[in-house]
Amino acid sequence: MSATHRFSDYQPRPLEIIDTTLREGQQTSLLHDHYKYCFTRADKEEILRALIIYGVKFVELFAPVVSARERDDFSALKAVRDALITQKGYTFLLAHVRCHPRDVEAALAAGFDGLNFYIGTSPAARDFNHGHDLKTIIAEASALVGDIRRNYPRLCLRFSGEDAFRTREPELFRVYDALAPFVDRLGLPDTVGVATPEHVTQRSAALRDRYPNVALEGHFHDDRGFALVNALAAIRQDVRYLNTTVLGIGERSGITSLTGLLFNLHVDHDYDKLEGYHLRGSYPLNVLVADKLKKLVPSKEPVSLTNRTHTAGVHQNAVLRDVSTYEAHPLDLFGVNECEILLGPLSGWNTIHYFLKEIRYYQLDEATARAITAVFKERVVELTPDTSPEQILVQIAETEFGLARLRPPETARQPVQRLDSRRGERSAA
Repeated sequence: MSATHRFSDYQPRPLEIIDTTLREGQQTSLLHDHYKYCFTRADKEEILRALIIYGVKFVELFAPVVSARERDDFSALKAVRDALITQKGYTFLLAHVRCHPRDVEAALAAGFDGLNFYIGTSPAARDFNHGHDLKTIIAEASALVGDIRRNYPRLCLRFSGEDAFRTREPELFRVYDALAPFVDRLGLPDTVGVATPEHVTQRSAALRDRYPNVALEGHFHDDRGFALVNALAAIRQDVRYLNTTVLGIGERSGITSLTGLLFNLHVDHDYDKLEGYHLRGSYPLNVLVADKLKKLVPSKEPVSLTNRTHTAGVHQNAVLRDVSTYEAHPLDLFGVNECEILLGPLSGWNTIHYFLKEIRYYQLDEATARAITAVFKERVVELTPDTSPEQILVQIAETEFGLARLRPPETARQPVQRLDSRRGERSAA
């Protein structure tokens, strides 16, 4: 690591994302769906570049011992990071390592900026994973991490007791008391997704009180659907570092969504936590990673075009007048610059009239629009995969009602809403 880029010289922002799309994210089963068990090197380079441009200053990667592919890819990723330093400042590349000398030696040889140590501390991990008792964990981890701190005093170090929320607090304290003097951050990982916001609040406060001079880092899985709310609860307790992935992908149900977290902080007016993040790049970033997974941006992702789609006729009619009627949040600030009104059996005559007149440039009155709508509602329920609602509507308008499309004006007014016949997410930027 260059002498001009030391973690000890870095002044952390109010919220620092440690994005782990290229580590935790590669553990998602979504990759397996297409026999693509990891991102390609080109995928990784593109994702890393996008994360850096977005404003992420910490990116977690697999340790080189995981595979020859990960070892070889790291050099290329480091080159991507180095090429952006003069434009975007320094981003720290962190290796996710076991408390094992082999992991550490490989990461140091590769040139990582920091080491994210982990070892299971819960009874389940001690009995069925590594098999070590607390006394052995403390002795071996403190010896290894302490040695690294002494020999690499300006390296970025974190220690996490994996499965921390199933580790009794006194036992977690025993381990962290021994490791706290050597690290920059102590982890608070909900590895198996058992925590609630109340539990996160209590545990975060307890660690904050006991280790006031050590930063805390949260990692929350979504097994109960609580990853996002748990992350927000941790932030309220001054947990400054949060693990995320793009789209929240990861092992099992995944972890906290990067853009979903920042979006909610904006909605809650925690603007200081958004320092340095390029929020308008949120949706393009989501689309980029969805494309790598050959998926649409998930409908449950807050920063998505789906979150600006409307199918109910009452909603569509109101949105045509003022989008804020059914869109309460400023998704345009996060790169979702269009909303979609989806044609279908729930569409009212107002929407049909709007589509035919403003989008397709047919001349028609209200009565004709109502008549066309009645036919369309009956016909569209028989939709087949090779036919779109738009095609059905246009065919009805032209062949059964004799409408002819007018020549659009050369400088046609662009409608506020884009109407589409299919779901709005796209899998390519």
